[in-house]
Amino acid sequence: MNNMGWLIRAVQWVRNPPSDRRVALVAGLIALALAIVALEWLGWWPDALTLDHGRGGGALRP
Repeated sequence: MNNMGWLIRAVQWVRNPPSDRRVALVAGLIALALAIVALEWLGWWPDALTLDHGRGGGALRP
């Protein structure tokens, strides 16, 4: 990793921080993702929203 690049990015964020609206948006998205993970872990995720074939973009095999 390029540590100097991350340091420069951090300095830019300190000089020009993101707006409160953007921070709220990111926090909301993280909360939504955690809620979905919790629902699936508890077993409350509906089967209709679960993939049948898992990952993979190839053709279906018989």
